[in-house]
Parts: sequence; C-alpha cells; structure tokens
Amino acid sequence: MRILLHASAFNSLTQRLAVELAYQGHQISVSLDLGGGPRGDTELREAVHRHSPELIVAPMLTSRIPEDVWSRHTCLIVHPGPPGDRGPSALDWALAEGRRSWGVTVLQAVAEMDAGPVWAAEPFDIPEHAEAGGIAKSDLYRNELADAASAAVQRAVERFASHRFVPRPADRRGAARPYFRQELRAIDWTGEGTDVVARKLRTADSSPGVLDTLGGRAYYLYGGQPEDELRGAPGTLLATRDGAVCRATVDGAVWLTALRPRREQDGPPTAKAPAATVLATTGLLRGVPEISAALRPHHKRQTWSTIRYHEHGSAGLLRFSFPGGAMSTSDCRRLLVAYRYARSRPTRVLVLGAHRDVFSHGIHLGAIEAAPDPARESWANINAMDDLVEAILTTRDKLTVAALGGNAAAGGLMLALAADEVWVRAGAVLNPHYRLMGLHGSEFWTYSLPRRVGQEQARRLTTEALPIGPERALDLGLVDRVLDCTPEGVADHVADLAQGLAVDPRLPRRLAAKRGALRRAEGRRPLAWYRSEELALMHRNFYGPDDSYHALRRAFLHKSRPDATPQRLHRIPA
Repeated sequence: MRILLHASAFNSLTQRLAVELAYQGHQISVSLDLGGGPRGDTELREAVHRHSPELIVAPMLTSRIPEDVWSRHTCLIVHPGPPGDRGPSALDWALAEGRRSWGVTVLQAVAEMDAGPVWAAEPFDIPEHAEAGGIAKSDLYRNELADAASAAVQRAVERFASHRFVPRPADRRGAARPYFRQELRAIDWTGEGTDVVARKLRTADSSPGVLDTLGGRAYYLYGGQPEDELRGAPGTLLATRDGAVCRATVDGAVWLTALRPRREQDGPPTAKAPAATVLATTGLLRGVPEISAALRPHHKRQTWSTIRYHEHGSAGLLRFSFPGGAMSTSDCRRLLVAYRYARSRPTRVLVLGAHRDVFSHGIHLGAIEAAPDPARESWANINAMDDLVEAILTTRDKLTVAALGGNAAAGGLMLALAADEVWVRAGAVLNPHYRLMGLHGSEFWTYSLPRRVGQEQARRLTTEALPIGPERALDLGLVDRVLDCTPEGVADHVADLAQGLAVDPRLPRRLAAKRGALRRAEGRRPLAWYRSEELALMHRNFYGPDDSYHALRRAFLHKSRPDATPQRLHRIPA
C-alpha cells in the first residue's frame, strides 16, 4: 500500500516504522508536522496531494490532524498508552505512578484527541531496574514501547488492508489526563529520598528534564542513577565522574549526567551537555573531587559507571553505555584504555557493547557545543574516536564482536564496523551516514564500509542519508547477525553466543585468516592512509570557510524545525 507517515519528528520510532513497513513492500512517504497550526496543516495537505496515500499513520503526533484530512482519509494515531488512556503525557504518568505494565494503542483520528475507534493495541512490561532507580523514559521509549508500537502498527495495517476489520469503539470512561508539568517533577532535595528523586529524574529523561536550581541559576537536570556510598548534606555536590556530577539526597545521592541551562527571556537557545562541563566555569565544582569507577567492580553496586568489563567463560564482554549514545573525547579515551585492558586478557572472543538501548551515535555534539572552542573540541573528539577504532581494527589475536542492543548512527555505527562481526537486535535503527551534520566522517569508514557492502552501496548509504533496519542491513552484509530477543535479554543472549564462538573449534582458523587478511590489506593500502584522507576532509569541515557543520550542529542541539519536509523523506526505499 501507499502509506504516509506523519510525525512531529523523524525520530527513532518514526524511522523504525518507516524502514519496517518499507521492507515489507509498502510504499512509504514521510511528512513532518512543522509545529502544528496552519503551517503544519498545509505541509500535511501537500504531502497527501503529492503521495495520494491509501493510509496515513501518525507515530506519537503532538498536534491534531485537520478535519479535512481525517474525514477523507483513514488516519491512524499511535498513542503511547493502553486502550482508554488519553492525554499528551501518557508515558510520563505511567512511570511516575510506578506502573509495571503499559501498552500502545493504534486508534483512528477523530475530532477529539485519543478518542477514535481502536484498530490495534499491544501491551508491554516496564522493567523494574530496581538497581538503577527505575528505567529511563527515553530507554523505554526506544525499546519496549517501540517494540509494542511496531507490532500494533503492523497489525493495524494488515487489518486495514483486509477491508474486513471493523475497529472497536474507544473506551471513553476516563477523562484525558493533563500535560505532565514541571510542578509535578519538582524535587525537594531536603525532604525526598533517593528512590523518589531518581524516579523523577528518569521519568523526565531525555525530555524535558527536571527544572531545578544550582548556585542560584535554573537548569534542566538529566540522569537519575542512584549512588550507594557517597553521602553529604542534601542538595550539595559530592563528586564528579566521567562528566556526571553526584548530588546528595536526604538518604543517599544520585548522579546527574547532563544539564541544560534554562533559556533566559529573549536569550539564545541552550543545549544539553555533560553536567560537569556545564558547571565547569561556575565555581560550583571547586573542591568537589573527581572519582573513578572500577572497570571490574567486586560487587554489584548502585553507582554511575559508563564502562564495565566481565568475562563469560572464554569471552570478554566490554559493556559501555553513554547517555544518548554520544561519546565525548574523554569517553573515547577511557573506552580505549578499557579496550586495551580487555585485549590483554586471556580470552578468545572480545565483545563490545552487549547492552540494552543505544550502542553509539559517535562524537558528542553537546560537549562540543559547550566547549570554549567547538572546532578544536571536534578535532580532539574525532581523533579520540579514530584511536579507538584503530585499536579494534588492528586486534589480531581475538575475534571481535560489536553487539548492538539498540540504535547506532554515524561514527557510532562505523565504530561497530571495526569489529570482525556485527550483531544487532531486531528493531534497532541504523543510520550509516554523516551528511546531515555536514561532515565527511572518519572512524575509518572509507575502509570498513566498502569492505562489507561494496563501493557503490557504501556511496548510496552515505549520500542518501536514510535509516535502514537490521533485516536490510543483514541482506547488504552490513551486519552479520540479527538478535531475536527482548531488550532485557540482550546481555545474556550475547554472552551465550560469544561463549559459543569462543569454544568453536574453527576459531583458530578464523583468527589465522583474519591476520592474513590484515596483512594483505595493509600491503595494498595502510590504515594510516584512510585515516589521513578522512581527517583532512574533517579538518576542513571543522575549520574551513564553510561553517555548515557548526550551523547544523547548533540546529540539531536546539531542536530547530526544518522549513519543510526534506525531499529525501518523500520516499523511503525498501
């Protein structure tokens, strides 16, 4: 069928639905709601005229579809709540109330929001994650909720195509719940315990954050990982680690991973950045110690740690999880140190990732924007990424695996391609391109991407700048295995698969063949050549007269809306 996806943003869920439906053979087009009101309505009407869709699907739309559209076309709204739930903050209310199960409903657009006939519904469980203060909203949205939304949308599309299904009336017994305002998120540092504070923070992650004050200035706070050892006067800053800051509660402490200064009236827009970076020039961190986390903790702790290593039989698992998948210069350097340690261990297989949610999105645009010299920080960040990728590419005595429990994009996906094998969970979204940020890209992609998919396909993937799903990535040879497991099951599933590789009697022959291939590749063209060529173009992106990268970075961080739906979204290829 011809299906038009109409969404407030081409975010991870919209991308996932687009690539999945296109892979199934549907003709998929996308239109973006450009802020609601007459402008957004006009954009939708033009898209309907341009594509003549048989069905319109709206994933998580934040504004109303105009009556002249929904009255003439079947428009299915994806609502992040079970049947009967209504209102704009469904997921926020579910997490704030401590729900253990929730759901997604696909309902038909009518005059009243969230009140149309139901075409499909899919329940899902909300992981407890007691050791982490509850699951973060953004993690849940990209994983359990996205899995449920995908299943519900596909069922609704099949029912619509059958021309036999009659949707059931919506449950209208309950009133629509209001927007989850900042007043409901407010933290009382002198009266609320760690569990309450952590839940409030993680319910607002990664949007909109919790509005609070530090040193007399207003910030939006992000994070919420409890800390089990540090203590201090409630509200005080106790320590920093890996860009995060630890703040005391009445009975413990929590880690704040990022901050965003509240925009002053008539002032420039602000961007989210690592908490320690934002506070570096305020004086609030004077005397606050920087503490490190153990790479291999002796016991299960509640604390902020982005990198962990452990062994499962003859397989080493280097697990890392950076907020939003962004990797700063210091993140890359710490991961390189951890990788060198893991490489020195007497294991046969080394796995990177193997964590639920985002694998990596490459360099940290927020940290770069917050730096005194963004161009200089960009250059440091990309060189640190390249150092890490080169270490993986030149590992000769182990089979390396990149295990993607969730989405990956740009340099983060190219980081994964440095491994011998790439595994990705079903439902993840991959974006193998840099163009939308005005960058040529590095991370040795001109070496690793063509060797997997060929020169022509590498050119198409990087220039078309469109997402692809795991199934198409497997068809292309971009990845080697699609993991059919739940988000919660990624770590254990990957560990078992890695151990299976480690005891495979064919592994010594594979490692010998790997060493031979590396020697032959170096003989044809050294890795240093690829790095030099890529970095020469990246230097021009950072320091050259064309400042498109800097403008696009700011627009991305400030969530600027485009003037129109980009033409590349007019047709999503299968």
